[in-house]
Amino acid sequence: MTRYIAFLRGINVSGQKLIKMEELRKHFEIPGFKNVVTYIQSGNVLFDAKETDTTKLRAKIEKQLAAKLGYEVAVIVRSIDEIKQAIKRNPYPNADEDTERKLYVTFLSDTPDKALHASLDKYKNENEEFRILEREVYLLLVSYGNTKLSNALIEKKLGLCATTRNWATLNKILEL
Repeated sequence: MTRYIAFLRGINVSGQKLIKMEELRKHFEIPGFKNVVTYIQSGNVLFDAKETDTTKLRAKIEKQLAAKLGYEVAVIVRSIDEIKQAIKRNPYPNADEDTERKLYVTFLSDTPDKALHASLDKYKNENEEFRILEREVYLLLVSYGNTKLSNALIEKKLGLCATTRNWATLNKILEL
């Protein structure tokens, strides 16, 4: 079995799509899923599965959530090994020393077309920068709540589903 994390987009944000983690865990009682654990209220669900195709896992989870919740929830699935690789690829290894800005990772549903990368360049400034590496966008920002580099903008410009987590959350997930 492989350990995975499902990142749910837009759960418990600004009073929208509210769901308690206990209820969310129950919704992950899907045949073939084992050892389901949630982490914080933003929709992070760890689970084990034999299935190795993350596209199939994503479809199965999205179908289950739509049936149980009555609305669609976009999901991005990564294996724990993929999370470890994303952490290793961090293009901002000294981000901890930056007292003004924090590091975030936006997970994308697929690898974006390289021709689209430049569409985000005009949003860089002295307080906000980013790097796109494979299926992740690494953001170094003063405040995620005030950035123009939101999930919605990244989705629009890259044509992919996106959801963002802070660096501390990613590292904590590896401990679970």
